[in-house]
Amino acid sequence: MRVPRGPLLRYLANYAVCAMPPDPVAIAKALADDSRVRLLLALRGGEVCVCQLIELIALAPSTVSKHLSILRSAGLIDARKDGRWMHYRLAGDDAPRPVRQALAWITESMAKDDRTVEDAKRLRAILKIDPEALCRTQRENSGCCSSAPATPVAVRWRKAGRGRSKTT
Repeated sequence: MRVPRGPLLRYLANYAVCAMPPDPVAIAKALADDSRVRLLLALRGGEVCVCQLIELIALAPSTVSKHLSILRSAGLIDARKDGRWMHYRLAGDDAPRPVRQALAWITESMAKDDRTVEDAKRLRAILKIDPEALCRTQRENSGCCSSAPATPVAVRWRKAGRGRSKTT
């Protein structure tokens, strides 16, 4: 059986994930990673653009995106797209009770943690930077696969003459 793909299916999949009642195991798994907890705590002050979260956490954009996807699937955060910008915020007062309780517990438990305090200070500085300039800097600083240093396996393949067509 062929599974249909496309924007409508992605929309329906996101809607289904958000509309389902919260799964306590999914919430626990989402809170089991330090980076995801840091992302949650960064959203305490309100809506934050993904480029600002990437700058704060200092992980690859794809990694931050995956973490945000897990948090969103657990119902802990909401997302809003504004043009090319993706904004995230903590689930609101209309969130199911287990989600609100989990958010209250994690924010209260981690409020005085040294890393949380440092992240809050860094986030205040990051929020002062124009998002356009921040994204431009992130694009310029990210390495493309072609400019990345060769791995030992790639070097061995080149030395052995593999990976090149015989016609060239």
